[in-house]
Amino acid sequence: MTFLKILKRALVLFPAVLLTLAYVSPGLALDSQKDTQQQAENHQVSIEAWRAKRHASLSRPDGWLTLVGLEWLKEGENRVGSSADNDIRLAGGVEHWGSVFVKGDELRFVSADTENVSIDGEPSAEAELVADVAGEPTLVASGKVSFYVIFRESYALRVKDSQAPALLNFEGVDNYPVDLSWRIDGRFIQAEQGTAIEISNVLGQVNEMPIFGSFEFDRDGTTHKLLAIGDAHSRDLWFIFADRTTGHGTYGAGRFLYSEGMPANGRLVVDFNKAYNPPCAFNPYSTCPLPPQENRLDLKVTAGEKDFHPHSG
Repeated sequence: MTFLKILKRALVLFPAVLLTLAYVSPGLALDSQKDTQQQAENHQVSIEAWRAKRHASLSRPDGWLTLVGLEWLKEGENRVGSSADNDIRLAGGVEHWGSVFVKGDELRFVSADTENVSIDGEPSAEAELVADVAGEPTLVASGKVSFYVIFRESYALRVKDSQAPALLNFEGVDNYPVDLSWRIDGRFIQAEQGTAIEISNVLGQVNEMPIFGSFEFDRDGTTHKLLAIGDAHSRDLWFIFADRTTGHGTYGAGRFLYSEGMPANGRLVVDFNKAYNPPCAFNPYSTCPLPPQENRLDLKVTAGEKDFHPHSG
């Protein structure tokens, strides 16, 4: 077939091709639109379920809203109870619970009232106390109040009240509207093994935490980066971050966020719709870590939890 014949044949077929494209393209566009809409709806359902689970966790009788005290222990005997003549006065329970004895890293509780004070749910005259850094902490309770030992450079009692006003008046946490665009599939650059960073907490104490790498993503024409806390054994990576909403709509000491699984092929998925308040947003007795300078974003992250404002009873 000569070139002239090929050209003539093409000119004859060209209108038909255009007609076919005109017929197919709207359908393809509609399918694409439906897929996008379905993704947004699925994401909405997923985030709403995540928020419901978060609300249930905060509403538990041993959750962060029940924290009513942080009492530092001294070496030797620490008498505890609800009456004023104790070394540590608790928010409830019997007048004299007993004594916590501290000898270096050895801690022991001796009960003064085995009928009304339990140790890990059982009446007991005395028991060694396991601190939170050594495993599941030993729980000592009387009535609605309980305590266990934590270690933050030194030992302290973390005191909880299952009927604390903050819990009884809790009506939930406000959130930004769910926005699929804040579920970001970004780049991940793994750090050298052994990389760590010093993280300060609200008490001014400094702890070293392992850095697994950095998460990079583009937003509004700018590249942003967050350091990810974790190691090769982690199931997800942890971010402690601040942004342009911090103190201006979200909690003033930053927010927490976990990735969706671990990196794969140099990519990591992080959904900022799951950014949440640290325990310090709900009580003044927590020991929350603060965002490192590297994780202070020059960006308004209008996703996830807003600042918490308790309701009065």
